[in-house]
Amino acid sequence: MVLHPKAKVRVAGQEVTFCCKASGTPVPKKYYWYHNGTMLEKKVHRYGSRLTLRGLAPEQAGTYHCKASTEAGAIKSAPAQLTVLAQGQQSCKPEPEPSLVELPSECPQDAAGSRYYNVGRCPPTPCAGGPGDRSGCGAEAGRCCGVRRMEMREIPCAGSLLPIKVVAECGCGPCAQPRVLVQGRVTAADTGEPLRFGQIFLGGRKVGFTGYKGSFTIEVPPDTQRLVVRFVDRQQRFVDAVKVLPFNRRGGAVYQEVKMLRKKEPVELDGNRSNAIPLGEASDREPVGELVLPAGAFLRPSGEVFKGTVKASVTFLDPRDMATAGAASSDLSFADAEGEIVPLRTYGMFAVDFREGESGAALQTGPVEVRMDAGQVWMPEHLQKMKLWSLNPETGLWEEEGVLRPAGGSRGKREERTFLVGNLEIRERRLFNLDVPEDRRCFVKVRAYSNEKFNPYEQLEGVVISLINLEPQPGYPANPRAWGRFDSVVTGPNGACLPAFCDSQRPDAYSAYVTATLGGEELEAVASSPKLNPNAVGVSQPYLGKLGYRRLDHDDPNLKKTAFQINVAKPDPNNVDETNGPIYPYRSLEECEEAPVSANHLRFYRVEVDKYEYNVVPFKESDLTSWTGDYLSWWPNPQEFRACFIKVQIEGPQEYMVRSRNVGGSHPRTRGQLYGLRDTRSVRDMLLENTSGACVEFKCSGMLFDQSLVDRTLVSIIPQGSCQRTAINSLLREYLNRHPPVAENNHTAAFTMLAPVDPLGHNYGIYTVTDQNPRLAKEIAIGRCFDGTSDGFSREMKADTGTAVTFTCQERPAGRESFFQRLLTAPAEA
Repeated sequence: MVLHPKAKVRVAGQEVTFCCKASGTPVPKKYYWYHNGTMLEKKVHRYGSRLTLRGLAPEQAGTYHCKASTEAGAIKSAPAQLTVLAQGQQSCKPEPEPSLVELPSECPQDAAGSRYYNVGRCPPTPCAGGPGDRSGCGAEAGRCCGVRRMEMREIPCAGSLLPIKVVAECGCGPCAQPRVLVQGRVTAADTGEPLRFGQIFLGGRKVGFTGYKGSFTIEVPPDTQRLVVRFVDRQQRFVDAVKVLPFNRRGGAVYQEVKMLRKKEPVELDGNRSNAIPLGEASDREPVGELVLPAGAFLRPSGEVFKGTVKASVTFLDPRDMATAGAASSDLSFADAEGEIVPLRTYGMFAVDFREGESGAALQTGPVEVRMDAGQVWMPEHLQKMKLWSLNPETGLWEEEGVLRPAGGSRGKREERTFLVGNLEIRERRLFNLDVPEDRRCFVKVRAYSNEKFNPYEQLEGVVISLINLEPQPGYPANPRAWGRFDSVVTGPNGACLPAFCDSQRPDAYSAYVTATLGGEELEAVASSPKLNPNAVGVSQPYLGKLGYRRLDHDDPNLKKTAFQINVAKPDPNNVDETNGPIYPYRSLEECEEAPVSANHLRFYRVEVDKYEYNVVPFKESDLTSWTGDYLSWWPNPQEFRACFIKVQIEGPQEYMVRSRNVGGSHPRTRGQLYGLRDTRSVRDMLLENTSGACVEFKCSGMLFDQSLVDRTLVSIIPQGSCQRTAINSLLREYLNRHPPVAENNHTAAFTMLAPVDPLGHNYGIYTVTDQNPRLAKEIAIGRCFDGTSDGFSREMKADTGTAVTFTCQERPAGRESFFQRLLTAPAEA
């Protein structure tokens, strides 16, 4: 499906048009449209690939999707929501919805000490189209609800006033069109060797190459539902990787680590003889099966039988090896006869590469036999459903090659075994798969939070949640026998729902291994030992006990804390304890996606010790649609994010909080006005006694949102406590002196500068990174800052390397409140 219908809002009496388009061989010409799952009569609506509804009535609201079909198969589109408003009903309410931001610690808002303030938000929902709107089959932006007016307020804060901008009114305007990107790195699954200058394909179209370190950036085309990307090693050392990569439809970049499987070393075969190649040779385990090639099976592309020496490389991805899950291709799905995308459970994948021994020319095969050891299939019902599949590299979907049927044992020591046998011809370079369709499916609800407080209004969007389905050993759910499939979903404003295999009879028939990453950073799961806390995990008892929640370090504290494992126990509809999440039946996806934050869910959180950010113009970095064009916006360009950090060295016996205060410095519209604050606790240098370092973010100098005039941000860096500035990087001081005006540095307890416009680098103690993902830009900059180099990515502080300014602090810091009170009441030039 290359064009999916889009969500629409209309007023009763108007008309609406939905469009879809499918590609295939032969070209699809039959289209069917459905309203809330019921097919619409073709004679009544006279539709093809385009459906037009005139004189809309309220009962025509709901979901619409199309299905395209040919004699070769069928495919369904994603559903589109139609909202029909009554005459006079508003699609965008002028009153903003509540949205809370955290104020600095010295700014409590009530007697209970709450530091949260309602700044309001406008939900980016579609607005009603006018009578003259176009058909909606193109890529026009449309109109969406957004900010119409903001107003400045001042909050009493430690004896001074803190400025903050709040949404005063919402209204309809052009929909934001943020760039949607996927970034990442492609490396070998075994050694971590990067794929240098590998080819990148979207569908059948080459769109670029990986970099020297295996890095890549892909701009997601509009209207994409499944992003299928193929990575090809031009040196033929790795098996082609076909990945279905998750992305954030709300804009910005999602980071992915892509693993490629190294090709197995070729063996020489005699084309005149029958040959058998084992599939899966994991240590101490029998092969899953074998590939049997009869005499005369090898063919040149012309059809001529090749009888010479053949170099045969057969690479098998064995799901009994847990480490192989990350290197598996596609998302293990196929399109069934009705056009539904349905999951598969794999028993192994293999890629073949046959070449002439002397010339190296590629060979094909005639009919060959795939034999699978039935003893490796632990679920008896799977024996009747096992099929042989091949992967379509353009769609990322598996296509049926044939059925595996029981047959007698082979010769020799395996004579007593039963094999499942199927046939195929190898005519092109595809990945093959031993799979069964699995219909016991559920959804798992997961949310990600900015910290361990798990506040509902501090959820993170743009987090990649990955779930690997495991088949556990009977009675040993923590010791899986094999993995079966995997899925990745990006969190939105209400978390993420991940598909998973489940069972209602045996809670431990299937288990799931779940991880979360944000811009390459792993988030932490809630602890399960020494004591399991249902309130922290997010799931109430007794259902939590049935799920058997365990963090990775449950038995071994040396293991990482960034994953958890659960039994995917299908909820019992007759048990009230199991009807509120976090596992939902497969037909209840909408209930899962719309579940309130009070419903049961599983949790990850970001580990950020003593780190705080305040923007005068509120903005959620994980939701680019929340960006507002304003002179005081911290990020002036929503298409490109430039993160700036300064490295501070502190000589003192403990760790200290360091704040940057960022004020307009040279632009006439912002001079003297606050952009925002950043607080960071210094990190100890493990090699230097009484020394710590802090990588403190500041607002980069540069054009403001109107792109007409540069502002050099006036940045003040002030450690908390009794500290004296003792050194300034000589290169940085020289640069600032050569680029006036120069900020006064009369106060020895602080460092002030008009921030450089140029990206200076680690020799100056300034670290600047530009990226389409603000969090990723900051992560890279912090990694370089910690390491003190231009390309390091360390998390071990080297406080005396690449430093901009040094302070010496006494042992007993001043009270935090009095310190920040002095800071906030200080004049802008201080």
